Amino acid sequence: MKRCLVVDDSRVIRRVASKIIQDLGFDVDEAENGRKALNALTIRMPDLILVDWDMPVMDGLEFAQQLRKLPGGNKVVVVFCTTENDIPHIRQALDAGADEYIMKPFDSEIVRSKLILLGLLG
Repeated sequence: MKRCLVVDDSRVIRRVASKIIQDLGFDVDEAENGRKALNALTIRMPDLILVDWDMPVMDGLEFAQQLRKLPGGNKVVVVFCTTENDIPHIRQALDAGADEYIMKPFDSEIVRSKLILLGLLG
């Protein structure tokens, strides 16, 4: 079964995203910031990471940059989930290593369509 790591400082967002991803057939782990997410990656690298931009301790941009430096980190699909929606922010996320970008608030259909686009769902 495919694995997903949901990284967001909001417990509510983590729970909502986790439910959506579980319903799409993934096992899900959660982390409340980029530092805890990096620590989780030392145990097991997921297939997919949904990551928030603005978090304490380590934000999504720094997390994505660090992830891409790890062994196997270049194979993980990274989707930023954030309220930042202007072109410079999107470009910055893509430059940091994001594969795709989802605007908050999001729902299961938006997530599903992005995962189909990324080849993670049939």
